[in-house]
Amino acid sequence: MEWRHKNLITLEGWTREDLGFFLDQTEYMEELLNRPIKKVPALRGKIVMNCFFENSTRTRASFEIAGKVLSADVINWSSSGSSASKGETLRDTVWTLEAMAADAVVVRHGEVGVPDYLAKKLTKASIFNAGDGTNGHPTQALLDLYTARQKLGNLEGAKMAIIGDVLHSRVARSDIQAFRKMGAHVTLSGPATLMPENTASLGVEYVSDAREAAEGADILYFLRMQRERQEDGLIPSIDEYHRRWGATDSLVSLASPRAVVMHPGPMNRGMEIASSVADGPRSVILDQVRSGVAVRMALLYLCLGGVR
Repeated sequence: MEWRHKNLITLEGWTREDLGFFLDQTEYMEELLNRPIKKVPALRGKIVMNCFFENSTRTRASFEIAGKVLSADVINWSSSGSSASKGETLRDTVWTLEAMAADAVVVRHGEVGVPDYLAKKLTKASIFNAGDGTNGHPTQALLDLYTARQKLGNLEGAKMAIIGDVLHSRVARSDIQAFRKMGAHVTLSGPATLMPENTASLGVEYVSDAREAAEGADILYFLRMQRERQEDGLIPSIDEYHRRWGATDSLVSLASPRAVVMHPGPMNRGMEIASSVADGPRSVILDQVRSGVAVRMALLYLCLGGVR
């Protein structure tokens, strides 16, 4: 099929066919990562700029590795060491990026809508959303989808439980879009104070009891919990949260025999996930990290018109 996407701001406009084709391309990219020499000239001469207004380890590093494996020139730009820290407006930053003739701009920002704003202003460059506020994190959803498909095969009819702070999670929003389009049934669980007001509008159901959500699930996805939620009074004590909604061995034992445990990272061990689960046989957390490189390679390759 002909690839029709220049940017990745959200997965909302992606079809099931788009996702399937993209995952197939990701498989090829993963093969490249298994080679002794991890370098191909597919994007030689292209400039990729990583613009992170928020801290990141996995997303930023995986985009950098992805670009370099494909032979693109990758420039890492952070707000703390740029003119943005001196008061430069986002509009002026956009003009600067335009003048530098970047072919791709990867952006993470705490404000919702910044990637979309860049896509409207930077008419030549491809824009990739690496997380905007609580709105979305589409490349994380793609790597989650790819990891799950590699482990479980066809996701049609698969049961997925997303457990934790859904209200503030950009990962959850993008995962719901991606997994539902591939035919999975998604259930949310966590404190009622950390759930969107109308979960039905997302095409999912909410159950407060994590054990009910985990029963027979094929995918157990535990979201990172921010400790300030307790300070804000949105969760009980950390121990109580872990007991009721954390990834414990007893909770995981309720899932289907083939179930996988996922987490977007970074993990708070002993809060949303026990070490015995994070390091256990059902955990695919490190597989997610590896998939992140292959997924971002496929994204850069397809959207920047690479050849092989």
